[in-house]
Amino acid sequence: MLRFIAPHGRRRGSGLRRYLVTGQAFLTLSLCTMALLLALGAGGALQTKLSASPVQSMKGFAASVSSAFFSSLLGMELPHMDKQVVDSPFSAGRMAAFLVRFLTDMNPDDPKSLLELGMPGIGRDSAVLLRPGSGGGTNAPVDREPDGSNDGIPRNPVNTSGGSGGSDMSAPDASPSGQPESSASPSSPPQESPLPSTPERNVVFIYHSHNRESWFPELKEGTKLPESSQVNVTLVGRRLADQLERLGVGAVHSNTDYMTTVKNYNWNNSYKYSMQTVKEAIADNKDLTFFFDIHRDSLHRKQTTATINGADYAKVYFIIGQKNPDWEKNEAFANSIHQALEEDYPGLSNGIWSKTTAEGNGEYNQSVSPDSVLIEIGGVDNTLAECYRTADVLAQVIAELYWNQQDAEKVDAQAADEAKEANES
Repeated sequence: MLRFIAPHGRRRGSGLRRYLVTGQAFLTLSLCTMALLLALGAGGALQTKLSASPVQSMKGFAASVSSAFFSSLLGMELPHMDKQVVDSPFSAGRMAAFLVRFLTDMNPDDPKSLLELGMPGIGRDSAVLLRPGSGGGTNAPVDREPDGSNDGIPRNPVNTSGGSGGSDMSAPDASPSGQPESSASPSSPPQESPLPSTPERNVVFIYHSHNRESWFPELKEGTKLPESSQVNVTLVGRRLADQLERLGVGAVHSNTDYMTTVKNYNWNNSYKYSMQTVKEAIADNKDLTFFFDIHRDSLHRKQTTATINGADYAKVYFIIGQKNPDWEKNEAFANSIHQALEEDYPGLSNGIWSKTTAEGNGEYNQSVSPDSVLIEIGGVDNTLAECYRTADVLAQVIAELYWNQQDAEKVDAQAADEAKEANES
């Protein structure tokens, strides 16, 4: 009896130990797995918070293909949906480029992305294309710090790629030559009734954080730095303000030259200086609604010029600062202008791009108003006449946007009054 029980007891004891060891291992693995999942979740949340890109999951897929692409996808299931699509949006080249980017994180359209693969963090905060423009291309806007003090002396502008360069430097009102006769000039739009106006009310403020940005064709031969104290982007801002005034929208324009007005001027503090200008403008004009910081991009002519109805126009970039916590509202405002350009002047917009502090200021004074945006008009190789044409188009779009906004507010106010009267009765 004793010989039978003793071995059985040992077997029961060893079995219990096995269960305890197994349970301990299971508990340890469970805790490690839970810790790993929590760490991955925290890391993902941190990456989302720090990431500059709002389109991480598809790596820019939606922003890199046309709307016709998605229409064709739906057309696979809806037989008649893609009947009106003449050219197939399925491009072998674009699909191959997307697959390469999706699988390797390297963008074939951007050679710098190859360096980003080998240098962690170099591309984490690069400019992100939020909404593509029919201007085409995936070249991000470039904002370069001036690397010299050479101030180009104005000369007679050259005629490049069909654009007229014979503009009067001292008279930004002058209509650029080369305007197609079939296209109505914004300076004298055909109207059957008087234009609405904002009498004694300034509702648009136009300024320039980098006010000396200029163009090679407008400066003397041999100029290495496209900067000027006389012929610069402030002329384009003045043109935009004048055209808005002619369309009945009160506008204020600042051409402050910070290099001469700010003691110990530092280019890196440009947006700090211009923020003070914006605050002063708001203090003097309580009705200001729209704010535009007008720049010139540093890209070259091929990426910054559009030919529409036989005339050359300077393309535009819309820049949104993601350091602004409410940047989505500013993006929506920029998109309203962008979509109007896409409809009436296809090819003029290079899209809406977002930047963080790694690619620039990152805020661009846009926290002052949801209706504030930075617009880059043309590049270093464009002419003043081409920039004027684009300013005229922007004035038309902005004026229409403003009056549509005012009409909507009147309708809402009227509806609110009617609802109030109904409740009181």
